[in-house]
Amino acid sequence: MTTRTLTRRVALVAVTGVASVVLAACGGGGGGGDHAGHGTPASTSANATAAAHNAQDVAFAQGMIPHHQQALEMARLADGRASSARVLDLATRIEKAQDPEIRTMTGWLKTWGEQMPMAGMDHSGHAGMSGMMSDDDMAALKKATGKDFDTRFLSLMVEHHQGAVEMAEAEKGKGRYGPAMGMADDIVSAQNAEIEEMKQLLGKSESKSKS
Repeated sequence: MTTRTLTRRVALVAVTGVASVVLAACGGGGGGGDHAGHGTPASTSANATAAAHNAQDVAFAQGMIPHHQQALEMARLADGRASSARVLDLATRIEKAQDPEIRTMTGWLKTWGEQMPMAGMDHSGHAGMSGMMSDDDMAALKKATGKDFDTRFLSLMVEHHQGAVEMAEAEKGKGRYGPAMGMADDIVSAQNAEIEEMKQLLGKSESKSKS
C-alpha cells in the first residue's frame, strides 16, 4: 500500500507539473494572443485612419483653411463699413459657415499628422491660390465705406467664392476622405448659391450707382 501510494503521489506530482507547464504556455500564448488581438484592431484602426485619406484631402484642407480665413477677414470688415443690410447679413452668414469649417479642417490635419498652413495677415504666400485676394485688394477694401464698400466686397467675394468652388470640385473628384468630400460638396452648394445672390446684389448696386 505504501509503495502504491508513493507511486500515485509521484505520478500526481508529474501530471501536475506537466499541466502547469501546459497552462503557463497556453496562458502566455493566450495573453500574447489577447494582447495581439487587442492590438491588431487598434493597429488596423490606425492604419485605416491613415489610409482613409490621400494627398488631395491634405491639399484641400491645407489650401481651404487660409482661403476661408481670408473670407472671414473680408466678412468682418463689413461691420461699420457696409451700407446695405443685405451685404451685412451675407457677411455674417459667411462668417458663421466658414469659421466652424476651419476648425474641422484643422482637426483633420492634426489627426493626420500633416503640416498646418501658415497663419498671418500677409496673403502674398497664397497669391497663386484660386480666388485669393492680394494685399492691395484687401487694403482697398479696408479703406472703402458705404456703397463703394458694398460693390468692392461683393465683387471680390464672388471671385473668392468661385475659387473656393473650384478647390472643392477638385476635392470631390480626387479626394478619398469621406468627411472632406462631404464638406467640399457643401461648399459647392452653399457658395454657388451665394455667388448668385451676390451677382443679383451687384446688379442692383450698379443700377443705383448709374442712376
